[in-house]
Amino acid sequence: MQRETDRPDRYDDIIHLPHHVSTIHPSMAVSDRAAQFSPFAALTGHDAAIQETARLTDQKIELDENGKEILNDKLLLLIEKIKEQPAVTVIFFVADERKAGGSYVTVHGRVRKVDRYREVLILLDGTVIPLDDIIEIEGEALCPVDFRFY
Repeated sequence: MQRETDRPDRYDDIIHLPHHVSTIHPSMAVSDRAAQFSPFAALTGHDAAIQETARLTDQKIELDENGKEILNDKLLLLIEKIKEQPAVTVIFFVADERKAGGSYVTVHGRVRKVDRYREVLILLDGTVIPLDDIIEIEGEALCPVDFRFY
């Protein structure tokens, strides 16, 4: 049995008629017509979420007692030489605002103050570094501490 849609003469009565143009509705712009067929963005922000999840972070390193003692000796030496505003390189941990972990940052500058009350190191440029986040301090003013053997 042949179906009605398989018959070749189904649209013979209208196939040669001119294209209908509405006198009431204006023609749609080609760009608007194309927008109808653009992909549906049901998951807006999904790509950004995937990229954020894939972004790697470091875990904070906890210094052992020996490392804490060396760092403390360096801070005491900086306090003694604070009037000289010694030049230092500091490596410290910065926690990530969006996910667990963070990254280690290295800054170079001159020390303005070691604030033991607030537990921060303040550089001349205004950089404030929490003492608990520092894993290394280097500088010419610290040479005697750098070469100490335990």
